[in-house]
Amino acid sequence: MAGLLAPSGAAHARLLGLGAYRPSRVVPNSEIVDAIDSSDEWIRTRSGITERRWATPEETVQVMSVAAARDALADAGVDAHQIDCVIVATVSHLSQTPAIATTIAHELGTEQAAAFDISAACAGFCHGVAMASDLIRGGSAGHVLVIGVERLSDITDRADRGTAFIFADGAGAVVVGPSDEPGIGPVVWGSDGERADLITQREMWPEALARGEMPHLTMQGNPVFRWASFAMAKIGLEALDRAGVTVDELDCFVPHQANMRIVDALARSMKLPEHVRIARDIADMGNTSAASIPLALERMKREGEAKSGDTALFIAFGAGLTYAAQVVIVP
Repeated sequence: MAGLLAPSGAAHARLLGLGAYRPSRVVPNSEIVDAIDSSDEWIRTRSGITERRWATPEETVQVMSVAAARDALADAGVDAHQIDCVIVATVSHLSQTPAIATTIAHELGTEQAAAFDISAACAGFCHGVAMASDLIRGGSAGHVLVIGVERLSDITDRADRGTAFIFADGAGAVVVGPSDEPGIGPVVWGSDGERADLITQREMWPEALARGEMPHLTMQGNPVFRWASFAMAKIGLEALDRAGVTVDELDCFVPHQANMRIVDALARSMKLPEHVRIARDIADMGNTSAASIPLALERMKREGEAKSGDTALFIAFGAGLTYAAQVVIVP
């Protein structure tokens, strides 16, 4: 039997560049409240959201992804020809096939990069970062582009009191590449399929299309809040432990922007010190699912709350129920 050569990759991987795209349409709570018989105060108290972004018809999943990706490439100083793999995390690219990653890779001008989509809901971006790190260290890719993108406004029931004010649109991207020092810690990830019904489509595609509608998202808010607030704090602490980082050494906390109360509950449960800066992008972006972590990190860096070289903790969780956490060095 012939002997096989073992794959050989970089010693470590890290985030090299960061990009974001925020849709142009700003939707304040006042535009939402009448359809759900609510108030601005109720929405702010329940979620911390004052406004969100919804994409215009021209701001497609691909348009937003390409814009965020180009920013990330420029930030990294990496040419599209150097990208060997494109991973797109999304649940709102509404065509079953082909993967939107393939046409994004082509529009960016990559040299026939491997390209695929992943569906891990709000945890998808962190799943993509973990896979990119492994691909680079395993020798399957030199540079990987990871994009989190959503147009959740397409699949949100505007009259659903439990979700209409939460979900939003946007795209964030990172370039992951080789490093001499560790820049992405071990991922702690998993799923809890027993609770899959807590966040799901209300109906299957054939049922919705028969009524001339989209299949809308539905969520059981209170059980999700309890699960995320406590179970995910343990996952975050485990990610810190596996990365060899203490809470006192952490500079930034960038959780999935699901709900401001969940963000605060996680920080309390993990006993984060006062010096740790916490992402609160949800206040005027809403919950952008797979896009929320890169969007939140981009804002922190742009506004000076995070700087290159800082140590940050990502925690993401969502439908499935899926989750993932990792410690990264801010690009």
